[in-house]
Amino acid sequence: MPKIVLFNPRSTAPGKQRLPLSLLALASVVHPDYEVVIIDGNLTPSPAPDILAAAEGALLLGVTVMPGPQLKAAVETCRAVRAAKPDLPVVWGGYFPSHHADVCLTSGLVDYCVEGQGEAPFRKLADTLRTGGSLADVPSLHYLENGTPRQTPRAPFVQLNNLPRYPYDLVDMERYAQRHYMGQRCYPHHSSWGCPFACGFCAIVKLANQRWLAESAARTADTVRLLHDRYRADSIEFHDMDFFVSEARTAEFTERITDLNMAWWALGRADTLMGYSEATFEKMRRSGVKMIFMGAESGSDEVLERMNKGGKSGTEITLGIVQRMAKYGIVPELSFVLGNPPDPMADIEASITFIRKLKRINPAIELILYIYTPVPQPGTELYDQAVRMGFRFPETLDDWVNDDWTTYALRRNPDLPWFNERARRKVRNFETVINAYYPTVTDMRLQRGPFKALLKALSGWRYRLNFYEWPLELKALQRLIHYRRPETTGF
Repeated sequence: MPKIVLFNPRSTAPGKQRLPLSLLALASVVHPDYEVVIIDGNLTPSPAPDILAAAEGALLLGVTVMPGPQLKAAVETCRAVRAAKPDLPVVWGGYFPSHHADVCLTSGLVDYCVEGQGEAPFRKLADTLRTGGSLADVPSLHYLENGTPRQTPRAPFVQLNNLPRYPYDLVDMERYAQRHYMGQRCYPHHSSWGCPFACGFCAIVKLANQRWLAESAARTADTVRLLHDRYRADSIEFHDMDFFVSEARTAEFTERITDLNMAWWALGRADTLMGYSEATFEKMRRSGVKMIFMGAESGSDEVLERMNKGGKSGTEITLGIVQRMAKYGIVPELSFVLGNPPDPMADIEASITFIRKLKRINPAIELILYIYTPVPQPGTELYDQAVRMGFRFPETLDDWVNDDWTTYALRRNPDLPWFNERARRKVRNFETVINAYYPTVTDMRLQRGPFKALLKALSGWRYRLNFYEWPLELKALQRLIHYRRPETTGF
């Protein structure tokens, strides 16, 4: 039986390993016709030797790649593998190669890139490498032909109900049971793929072309039940790009899992959720939804319009949804994209004012503060503005994995033409104060110990006076207590 090796480069802190759903999705379409070996860089400090051992006689090495730390780990490992086994075909898929395929191919480390939804193209590529045929017949593929990058037409989208279920038996599920705010044994799942919107700051647009492909409510509920019954899951994180697009699907799903008494978390949009009925919200509450992540993005309606946020996603909608969710005991987790060009300080000030207003309405909201970092969307107002101000992406893979661009991908302290040190300090200092005054509910130590009151007392005068400069005492306390910051650690 031919063998395929799949590699998940390290992307998380120790003890934060997440079930590699992208690799399980690929494995599902080739297993059991191929022997599949999954190597998870989050579980081993030195994955290259494991890959080389598993790759003996393998048809190819498939790698899933996000920008940032995972890209850096992917380059380091693939460089070691290529030096030892130069004839082993290396295939990259996921976010980074979908946007920057030519950079990958010209690096000498990557032979093929699969763009967008990868299951069907990956299967076709594996079969072509195994039995022969033309690479031009493999859809959604980037490759070099006589040194020239080639790209085949996109594959038709495949409905998720038509794909096999994840082959959980290929991994040690016990090692992926997470213990955190959601529960003692939390597992992730993808119940849909893509997003129907075209926000100007989002990298998903190129991958999904505004398509949203969802499992049926019944299939999603069956998977949750399997994780509960077979792997003793007590909670689920849905890593969908947008879980809540269909109210009917959400309502049916919640009805099907209510008896399991499981907590769950998912991503959605404020305007979509504001359109939900009270009956659906009540079903969601009874089913165990604990927290919903939404992109508030900005406190300025003008900036939201420039972001092409789409729909009715103005600030009034965000105010309305956090108030509504308080009624049902659901924690709103809101992300903000700050420092947008051409006037980052005005954008930051507007969002800080808006966040304070949100906190008055619903103090339970969780905050995730990012810095605007462009994604390749030529023709959108934000990206074109960034280019006019001097922004350029790296042209080589080595440049992509230097420290500056690795930091850029984390959207924390990027080096951008319009985002100066004053703006960076403004964001980070405000974040330090508000995280102390409103510690995250996901840090269970703070909820049970004495530190929460201490943090609130030390930060209270700053927050009340709207004074965030030089919060040295809070930064020192952060180093002492190491309280959780969701924007960098998640749950």
